[in-house]
Amino acid sequence: MTTTVMLRQTALSLPAVTEEPHFDKISFKIAKKIFATLNEMANRATVKLSPADQDIFCLADSNGVYPVPNKWGKLGWMHIDLDIAKPEMCAALLKVAYCEVAPKKYAVLISFDE
Repeated sequence: MTTTVMLRQTALSLPAVTEEPHFDKISFKIAKKIFATLNEMANRATVKLSPADQDIFCLADSNGVYPVPNKWGKLGWMHIDLDIAKPEMCAALLKVAYCEVAPKKYAVLISFDE
């Protein structure tokens, strides 16, 4: 299980990330682009992945990670059920989503060895 506090700390630990309101959610942005949102009421996060990464993460954990059930899901947006997803999975998803939208100068700074 991942808490909203843990998810927020992980997102904000990435280089040059800002936290801003996004409708009734919290968004995490890099270079004015959203790579993740946090819905504290639903205990769910949503991240932007490439279609290939979306397939990989769905295979790894189809219960806690799943495409948004509409056209946004077809564009790579994935929900993370924080009650189910492990902290390591959430951290990896945030990093991959960050690298998907971040300028290359920031994306190259991300390590997946941890």
